[in-house]
Amino acid sequence: MKKLLIAVILVFSLFFAFAQESKQDYSDAFKIIEVWLEAQKDFDKLPGISAIIVDDQDVIWSGAYGYSSPENKVKAKPSTLYSICSISKLFTSVAIMKLYDEGKLRLDDEIGDLLPWYDLKQAYPESGPITVRSIMTHSAGLPREAKYSYWTAPEFDFPCREEVKEKLSEQETLYPASTYFQYSNLGLSLLGEVVEEVSGVPFDEYIEKNILKPLKMKDTRTVLPEKKYGKELAVGYGMVNRKGEREKVGIFQAEGIKPAAGFSSNVKDLAKFASWQFRLRDSKKIEILRSSTLKNMHNVHWIDPDFDLTWGLGFHVFQHDGTKWAGHNGSCPGYKSTLELDLENKMAYSVMVNANGISPYSYAMGINDIINKAKGESSDLNLSLDLADYVGHFSEQPWYAETYMGSWYGKLVCFDLPSDDPVSNMTFFEHIEGDTFRRIRDNGELGEYITFERDDKGKVYRYKWFQNYSKKIDN
Repeated sequence: MKKLLIAVILVFSLFFAFAQESKQDYSDAFKIIEVWLEAQKDFDKLPGISAIIVDDQDVIWSGAYGYSSPENKVKAKPSTLYSICSISKLFTSVAIMKLYDEGKLRLDDEIGDLLPWYDLKQAYPESGPITVRSIMTHSAGLPREAKYSYWTAPEFDFPCREEVKEKLSEQETLYPASTYFQYSNLGLSLLGEVVEEVSGVPFDEYIEKNILKPLKMKDTRTVLPEKKYGKELAVGYGMVNRKGEREKVGIFQAEGIKPAAGFSSNVKDLAKFASWQFRLRDSKKIEILRSSTLKNMHNVHWIDPDFDLTWGLGFHVFQHDGTKWAGHNGSCPGYKSTLELDLENKMAYSVMVNANGISPYSYAMGINDIINKAKGESSDLNLSLDLADYVGHFSEQPWYAETYMGSWYGKLVCFDLPSDDPVSNMTFFEHIEGDTFRRIRDNGELGEYITFERDDKGKVYRYKWFQNYSKKIDN
């Protein structure tokens, strides 16, 4: 019996050791991500940026660069709060689908049946009905906005709920229902009213009780917390002007448009929201929603006539590198954000920035590409070679702003900065001898030589490539 017990313990020990060894090492990939985001922050003149990577139920990396409040020198953190603007629509959509699960509404219910006061003019007698489903897929033909100029600077004077209702009768549909994709903040704001009307609970309270508290999203709110502005809540900035500067944007509250654009959060809380979706998709238990309901939200419910744009129930649903993704972007005065979920690989990425005129989505997908590049790599390669001497930023002026040399699982890698696509910009080198390397071609063969040179103190200070020199700029 004792021998059997020892054998069982040995088997489990070996299995555990194998599991530990087989776990992907992303250390070099994380370093590349940090270098890239830090550089993009500077080249894109961002005040601050926060980002996070989720692997199913685990946060495997998070980082932040720059300032949430440059004037007060408050550094950006993964916990920094931002307006998430249109990502708010995902929470409103989940609330609608919870009511759907409870049998309190149907996707094909007409908006006029759910909201007795709804009186927006249907300009097309031949139109089909405006339903919950068509509003969630932005195919209802509704106007993009309520009849107010709330996106106009500097006031950003959003209407309250009653004001939205008062002028609804002065608006009319843009297209017959189910004809074109027409993004509509008004539509999702109306679905916020449906949540309140059908549940009998104020919208804010319903979201807090039924979504945020169960998921322990303590830093997500249906408003921007003004008392935290300039501290935990980042200060927003506009686009870069001709002077190369960004002007500060005043804080706003979305009021009657909050179900479409009013929420605030941080990347850490959106990581919880992503993990919940991965968890629920594999579950037979109800956790806020049924698994089948969430999967239905992640399915394509609308394809635009150009066949280029596909939308689910609340979610933008698309393909990237052959896998199915779902997510949403947010863009409000002074803030940009994104949450993107690779549903098949259970990886998610969220990026938030306190500035306009840039694409957090491109940052998120760049991070994803770096992570995918690292899959299958091992840090056990070439452990005898210390690449630390060669790592750093090198001047490539006037051709490029700079080039970064880094370590990539036993190989040397370089890419130019700034870069919209760091992975496609990567070049790898194999060590030959001393300070000499050769470029690794795409087919694995070796190409030209690159040689590093050292100063009198033995430190690498430049490299020679194609007979030309690039000097290290961060010694």
